[in-house]
Amino acid sequence: MSIYKIIRIYDIFIAFTILIILAPIFIFVFILCLMESKQPIFIQKRVGKDQIPFDLIKFRTMKVNTPSLASHLVHKESITRFGRVIRTLKIDELPQLINVIKGDMSLVGPRPCLFNQLELISLREESNVFLVKPGITGLAQVKGIDMSNPKKLALTDSYMISKYNQKNYFKYLFLTLFGRGLGDKIKYW
Repeated sequence: MSIYKIIRIYDIFIAFTILIILAPIFIFVFILCLMESKQPIFIQKRVGKDQIPFDLIKFRTMKVNTPSLASHLVHKESITRFGRVIRTLKIDELPQLINVIKGDMSLVGPRPCLFNQLELISLREESNVFLVKPGITGLAQVKGIDMSNPKKLALTDSYMISKYNQKNYFKYLFLTLFGRGLGDKIKYW
């Protein structure tokens, strides 16, 4: 059995388990986001495996009319009142477990980029990063490398893929669970 088939089994089992355990938090955050913006779930087209688009699901942490940009390009005023806390705790990522169960993503892989991040897409094409499913976390996230540095991100993603195995899969999950990888930074101008 290939590593990716084994990882798929882990993905489904872990994602279901987390969704069940964190269901009360999921519901609480859903209600907070609903009260704040009336649209608690945010769905955005992202670049998936083989550059096939998929709908990434997140809790809404930015105002409804915020342009579809990478987080590091978004003005701080676009973040909702509860959004800052939700983003800091990475709770906005919880709905992506549904993407994992559906098979759009893995728990571990390169973070999916937007279709307007042309430089990153080009660098990832050169590095064969699109041969694997995108993930919720990975080596770049635990090292604090975000999408504001496309070249470093693509190289790190490529390296992670070249060393992809069960041990590293669980290592990145463990490091993420215990606080490594704060995700894309928001510029506070």
